[in-house]
Amino acid sequence: MAEPVTTAAGHATERTTAHDVPPRLRGALLRYRTLAYIVGVLLIVLVSAWAAGASTVVHIVGFTHGMLYIVYLLLAFDLSRRARWSLRRVALLVIAGFVPVLTFFVERWITHRTIEEQ
Repeated sequence: MAEPVTTAAGHATERTTAHDVPPRLRGALLRYRTLAYIVGVLLIVLVSAWAAGASTVVHIVGFTHGMLYIVYLLLAFDLSRRARWSLRRVALLVIAGFVPVLTFFVERWITHRTIEEQ
Protein backbone atom coordinates (compact mmCIF):
# COMPACT_ATOMS: atom_id res chain seq x y z
CA MET A 1 0.00 0.00 0.00
CA ALA A 2 1.07 3.55 -0.53
CA GLU A 3 2.09 5.32 2.63
CA PRO A 4 0.95 8.87 3.38
CA VAL A 5 3.56 11.60 3.14
CA THR A 6 3.19 15.21 4.23
CA THR A 7 4.61 17.74 1.78
CA ALA A 8 6.33 21.02 2.72
CA ALA A 9 3.03 22.82 2.22
CA GLY A 10 1.36 20.50 4.72
CA HIS A 11 -0.66 18.52 2.16
CA ALA A 12 -0.92 14.78 2.64
CA THR A 13 -0.07 12.72 -0.44
CA GLU A 14 0.63 9.06 -1.01
CA ARG A 15 4.13 7.86 -1.80
CA THR A 16 4.44 4.76 -3.91
CA THR A 17 6.93 2.08 -2.95
CA ALA A 18 8.28 -1.10 -4.49
CA HIS A 19 5.69 -3.01 -2.48
CA ASP A 20 2.97 -1.32 -4.54
CA VAL A 21 4.07 -3.27 -7.62
CA PRO A 22 2.25 -6.59 -8.09
CA PRO A 23 4.45 -9.67 -7.70
CA ARG A 24 4.05 -10.53 -11.41
CA LEU A 25 5.79 -7.23 -12.29
CA ARG A 26 8.20 -6.74 -9.39
CA GLY A 27 11.11 -8.81 -10.73
CA ALA A 28 10.64 -7.68 -14.34
CA LEU A 29 10.56 -4.02 -13.28
CA LEU A 30 13.71 -4.39 -11.18
CA ARG A 31 15.58 -6.10 -14.04
CA TYR A 32 14.44 -3.41 -16.50
CA ARG A 33 15.44 -0.57 -14.17
CA THR A 34 18.89 -2.06 -13.54
CA LEU A 35 19.64 -2.51 -17.23
CA ALA A 36 18.22 0.93 -18.06
CA TYR A 37 20.76 2.56 -15.75
CA ILE A 38 23.65 0.44 -17.02
CA VAL A 39 22.79 1.06 -20.67
CA GLY A 40 22.32 4.78 -19.97
CA VAL A 41 25.70 5.12 -18.27
CA LEU A 42 27.45 3.16 -21.01
CA LEU A 43 25.86 5.34 -23.67
CA ILE A 44 27.12 8.49 -21.94
CA VAL A 45 30.61 6.97 -21.67
CA LEU A 46 30.46 5.92 -25.32
CA VAL A 47 29.44 9.36 -26.58
CA SER A 48 32.03 11.05 -24.37
CA ALA A 49 34.80 8.73 -25.59
CA TRP A 50 33.74 9.29 -29.18
CA ALA A 51 33.80 13.07 -28.68
CA ALA A 52 37.26 12.80 -27.10
CA GLY A 53 38.53 10.69 -29.99
CA ALA A 54 39.39 7.67 -27.83
CA SER A 55 38.86 4.99 -30.47
CA THR A 56 39.92 2.05 -28.30
CA VAL A 57 37.45 3.02 -25.59
CA VAL A 58 34.76 3.56 -28.24
CA HIS A 59 35.27 0.04 -29.58
CA ILE A 60 35.18 -1.63 -26.17
CA VAL A 61 32.34 0.42 -24.69
CA GLY A 62 30.44 0.39 -27.98
CA PHE A 63 30.50 -3.39 -28.15
CA THR A 64 29.51 -3.72 -24.49
CA HIS A 65 26.71 -1.18 -24.87
CA GLY A 66 25.44 -2.97 -27.97
CA MET A 67 25.29 -6.36 -26.27
CA LEU A 68 23.65 -4.98 -23.14
CA TYR A 69 21.21 -2.95 -25.23
CA ILE A 70 19.94 -6.21 -26.71
CA VAL A 71 19.40 -7.56 -23.19
CA TYR A 72 17.73 -4.24 -22.27
CA LEU A 73 15.32 -4.68 -25.18
CA LEU A 74 14.47 -8.23 -24.13
CA LEU A 75 13.82 -7.10 -20.56
CA ALA A 76 11.74 -4.14 -21.77
CA PHE A 77 9.62 -6.44 -23.94
CA ASP A 78 9.20 -8.86 -21.03
CA LEU A 79 8.03 -6.04 -18.76
CA SER A 80 5.75 -4.63 -21.45
CA ARG A 81 4.14 -8.04 -21.97
CA ARG A 82 3.56 -8.53 -18.25
CA ALA A 83 2.19 -4.98 -17.77
CA ARG A 84 0.17 -5.09 -21.02
CA TRP A 85 1.60 -1.84 -22.39
CA SER A 86 0.77 -0.23 -25.70
CA LEU A 87 3.15 -0.39 -28.63
CA ARG A 88 3.71 3.36 -28.26
CA ARG A 89 5.17 2.94 -24.77
CA VAL A 90 7.39 0.10 -25.94
CA ALA A 91 8.65 2.28 -28.81
CA LEU A 92 9.61 4.95 -26.26
CA LEU A 93 11.70 2.39 -24.39
CA VAL A 94 13.48 1.38 -27.59
CA ILE A 95 14.26 5.00 -28.51
CA ALA A 96 15.48 5.78 -24.98
CA GLY A 97 18.43 3.42 -25.47
CA PHE A 98 19.70 5.53 -28.38
CA VAL A 99 19.58 9.00 -26.84
CA PRO A 100 22.09 9.82 -24.09
CA VAL A 101 20.49 10.70 -20.73
CA LEU A 102 16.95 9.97 -22.02
CA THR A 103 17.15 6.48 -20.54
CA PHE A 104 17.17 7.88 -17.01
CA PHE A 105 14.08 10.03 -17.56
CA VAL A 106 12.15 7.28 -19.32
CA GLU A 107 13.06 4.77 -16.60
CA ARG A 108 11.63 7.04 -13.88
CA TRP A 109 8.51 7.75 -15.93
CA ILE A 110 7.97 4.06 -16.70
CA THR A 111 8.48 3.08 -13.06
CA HIS A 112 5.97 5.64 -11.79
CA ARG A 113 3.42 4.84 -14.48
CA THR A 114 3.74 1.10 -13.89
CA ILE A 115 3.15 1.54 -10.15
CA GLU A 116 0.23 3.93 -10.70
CA GLU A 117 -1.52 1.69 -13.22
CA GLN A 118 -1.43 -1.44 -11.08
